[in-house]
Amino acid sequence: MIRPLVLALLLGLTACSAAPDAPSGASSATAPAEQEKAKAALTVTPASGEGISPAGPFQVAVTGGSLTAVALTGADNRVVKGELTADRWVATEDLGYDKVYSWSGSAKGQDGAEVPVSGSFRTVKPSKLISAKLNVGDNQTYGVAMPLKVTFSAPVQDKASVQKAMTVRASVPTEGAWAWLSDTEAHWRPKEYWKPSTEVFLDVNVHGVPFGGGAFGKSDVHAQFKIADRALVAKANTQTKRFEIYRDGVLLHDFPASYGMEDDPRAVSRSGIHVVQQKEASRLMTNRTFNYENIPVTWAVLISQNGEFVHENNGTVAKQGKENVSHGCANLSGPNAKTFYDLTMVGDPVEVTGSTIQLGAADPSGVAPGDYWEWTIDWATWTSKSAATP
Repeated sequence: MIRPLVLALLLGLTACSAAPDAPSGASSATAPAEQEKAKAALTVTPASGEGISPAGPFQVAVTGGSLTAVALTGADNRVVKGELTADRWVATEDLGYDKVYSWSGSAKGQDGAEVPVSGSFRTVKPSKLISAKLNVGDNQTYGVAMPLKVTFSAPVQDKASVQKAMTVRASVPTEGAWAWLSDTEAHWRPKEYWKPSTEVFLDVNVHGVPFGGGAFGKSDVHAQFKIADRALVAKANTQTKRFEIYRDGVLLHDFPASYGMEDDPRAVSRSGIHVVQQKEASRLMTNRTFNYENIPVTWAVLISQNGEFVHENNGTVAKQGKENVSHGCANLSGPNAKTFYDLTMVGDPVEVTGSTIQLGAADPSGVAPGDYWEWTIDWATWTSKSAATP
């Protein structure tokens, strides 16, 4: 306990005193670092180059200073829109293909010196531009079985690249997946029916995305829509010859019906989950295979592009509930058909059971069902058709 005190006294200090101020003019090891002012350091992305994706990112960042001005300008002298903060500028719009852009502006370091922002680059020149089209629209409402479909104007080679640029967001946690049903169609559906009142956001951000073979996406497309606030499900049983309508799991109506004749594969009503696609208060029915043309019907609800409808047919009322005599459609009486017509909307499921042929990519006649047969594919097979890891 004595030796530290002696050392302290030898240094002219007491055990609890502070070191005296350094004499005027004295130097220390930290003084130069404290006195040195930082210079601005810029990071420009991209500063230069050829074949740059017009989707970006395009930005300028600064450390040790602040940005005073930044501009990204095309060869046509049009300035690209962007957001500027003290330490970063970021472009807020996509650039064009096969165009030259130049950086300009400056940053000021803590030392007061100006550092110029400069550089020039050219965006990629595609061999082909491929556009995308959606099957859903903004501010629309659909039934709980509504699948999402993106149709491309040409075959897609690099499906993984394109799929990664497509996202589906929902206001309610929803498990779902993309599947490529052809080289020009990517479909997304939930594992189970949508929850009622779900808000859905579909973003296909393919501008600047490589499609393979030198092709790129033409432009982004988006849609924001809603799932109906009720779950309407129709159950069509070809064996019992009944057509039941449920809302939120409660049976509303149980109608007698007549379905497709089983003695001709071309006329069989396909089993599987169909999806309502279109409604027409009146329609002329034509089927040259069975030798009829322009036969008027009312309350026609299309459930498959292979020609399956739910519609009025007062000519088969005596057979409804007893015998299947149609060419694939579900026949109801006029009042019953109108009841379903008034209740249903695009995207509602119609679950057909009991027949000898399943709905699928193509039926025995070679006629593809078109939109939509997603729900006939089991989930494991569906997810195997994805081109990218979720």
